Amino acid sequence: MLKDVVRTKTYKNVIYKNSFLFKDKIVLDVGAGTGILSLFCAKSGAKHVYAVECSSMADMAQEIVNGNGFSNVITVLKGKIEEIELPVAQVDIIISEWMGYFLVYENMLNTVLYARDKWLVQDGLVLPDKASLYLTAIEDADYKEDKIEFWNNVYGFDMSCIGKQSMMEPLVDIVEEKQIVTNCQLLKTMDISKMSPADASFTAPFKLVAERDDYIHALVAYFDVSFTKCHKLMGFSTGPKSRATHWKQTVLYLEDVLTICEGEAVMGTMTVAPNKKNPRDVDITLKYSLNGKHCKASRTQHYRMR
Repeated sequence: MLKDVVRTKTYKNVIYKNSFLFKDKIVLDVGAGTGILSLFCAKSGAKHVYAVECSSMADMAQEIVNGNGFSNVITVLKGKIEEIELPVAQVDIIISEWMGYFLVYENMLNTVLYARDKWLVQDGLVLPDKASLYLTAIEDADYKEDKIEFWNNVYGFDMSCIGKQSMMEPLVDIVEEKQIVTNCQLLKTMDISKMSPADASFTAPFKLVAERDDYIHALVAYFDVSFTKCHKLMGFSTGPKSRATHWKQTVLYLEDVLTICEGEAVMGTMTVAPNKKNPRDVDITLKYSLNGKHCKASRTQHYRMR
């Protein structure tokens, strides 16, 4: 997190520019890591901060807290949120950098919701409190040909089974803005202060309208995060039109190459759910169709993030 300027500076600005939210409050930092968010909160006037970290980084966090003179304000607790006991019955604020790739892959959302239900005072704050997943479409012929279609003919041999496997695994990578062919469609907004764990599984419709004549090789998902309880709305985007972050974007390659004209639309639905055998993995089902002047296609594709 520390080297990701976009996310670290956003959290820093949220806390420092809204010190009225933190002054004399009890804060729970879920998945504290080095303790940087706890330090921000302590410096912004929090009465006490409980920094919970289950990895060995908790030992480093304790040393960092001591070295910066905040041991009287920050208590580092090593362990899982679901297993530790806080020295207090309730907290006023829960803060966490819980988001994973594709927002919901290998994330800490369920842990944050567990902490919210167990310790957060009524009308308390969860920061960030909103996360939204978006979808767009891109032209990416070079990569698809190099990494996927390459396997169709490998020195005269058919190894397309490897290409098909690659197609089923979403790629986490940075997409250039110039590759974007369509509008960006909101798929899902999660209200972390109110949602249940089941709300992270969903089916959402989409309509991606071409903004120029081009080819579509993949759909791209990204997310925005918002802190709506601040004096002024704050947050950041992981989209291709914004500064790159640790999360990059998630690319889902299509079996078809869609020839699309300006104004035509790719329509469909995306279904997202934890894998039944391994809930840490995410299953994505994409149904899409195009009824265009030069291209007609309709297909269902299944992906698995693991």
